[in-house]
Amino acid sequence: MGCLFNKHVILAISGGIAAYKSAELVRLLKKSGAQVQVVMTSGATEFITPLTLQALSGNPVHQHLLNPQAEAGMGHIQLARWADILLIAPASANVMARIAQGKADDLLTTLCLATGAPILLAPAMNQAMWADQATQANLQTLQQRGYQVHGPAEGEQACGDVGAGRMLEPSQLLLALEQQFEQGLMANKKVVITAGPTREAIDPVRYISNHSSGKMGYAMAVAARDQGAQVVLISGPVQITAPPDVTLVQVESAQQMLDASLSAGQGADYFIATAAVADYRPAQIAQHKLKKQNTSHGLTLELVQNPDILAAMAQQFPHTIHIGFAAETQALISHAQTKLKAKAVDMIIANDVSDTSIGFNSDNNQVSIVTANGVEDLPLLSKSQLAQQLLAAILQLPHKAQTK
Repeated sequence: MGCLFNKHVILAISGGIAAYKSAELVRLLKKSGAQVQVVMTSGATEFITPLTLQALSGNPVHQHLLNPQAEAGMGHIQLARWADILLIAPASANVMARIAQGKADDLLTTLCLATGAPILLAPAMNQAMWADQATQANLQTLQQRGYQVHGPAEGEQACGDVGAGRMLEPSQLLLALEQQFEQGLMANKKVVITAGPTREAIDPVRYISNHSSGKMGYAMAVAARDQGAQVVLISGPVQITAPPDVTLVQVESAQQMLDASLSAGQGADYFIATAAVADYRPAQIAQHKLKKQNTSHGLTLELVQNPDILAAMAQQFPHTIHIGFAAETQALISHAQTKLKAKAVDMIIANDVSDTSIGFNSDNNQVSIVTANGVEDLPLLSKSQLAQQLLAAILQLPHKAQTK
């Protein structure tokens, strides 16, 4: 039997032309042995009939939140408890916005709040709607809350536009569901990830820092968690909610991040250093706020070098696989290759932060993977998609015998 045999799958369909693909998805789910309950929004019924999906699933289609007949039977709370997994396909821009706002004004959005099952989204919309800032902000919110997003794909759309916005094919979504019930590729592995900036105090109110948002590190934590890893996320100060089922350790300074990394590194299989650690810190921290002097001489600070966290971890834990990130503004690959050798690590992810459209604070990034075997350039991707690509590359690194 397949891994979906006898699993309880809710397929929620929102309004969009891609709803026609959902009929094939129901058929594939039934063929895989899953038990399927279909939920449709009112908009979805404009594109495909409930009768078609009832015939394919073998169950009545759920359409209304306050349905006396449904409440006398399964009911929306019972339906939420019944589910092993909830897939919204297609997930329209409107549905994503309402879920992100925490609305419960129809059956689909209520199920999202009421179920404890994993929720997967298969976005489908016009390419301009997908690229809109509001949709991307909603996407980020949902991912931070633990929603898994699959797609959209790129190509020609029903409206004639070409770009990202096509719903993944039913076979691809079936595979995504199957993977939820397979043991992840990082099951029983411990992954320690650093993220965000550090702050180096000058006095009680001022500090030295950088523009890192932490988005890449948090995306890596989600990707590793989704592959079954035990994830410890060591984070500098960021404006991001910690992903569920990840151990969060909050720090401020580089020294605190090093101490936390050394503590968490014992028994770690992977150490992924995405944090943008300040290279220098003030030699002395003033006990009181430094006052502006009425002179023309300005203020001189003596700076000392911070510890190199990645190099220290590689030296302390030689059996762990170490991955670093290099944010550069020039000579990207050569600087990354130098760091790879100098720090004695397994991989450096290099990105050009002089390009304001990617890197710090952006939702997208374009990087090069540098290893002893060469350089691989990746295309421009969302940081969530990039995290999955990078994790796949990391899993290809030669295994090291782990002493725990």
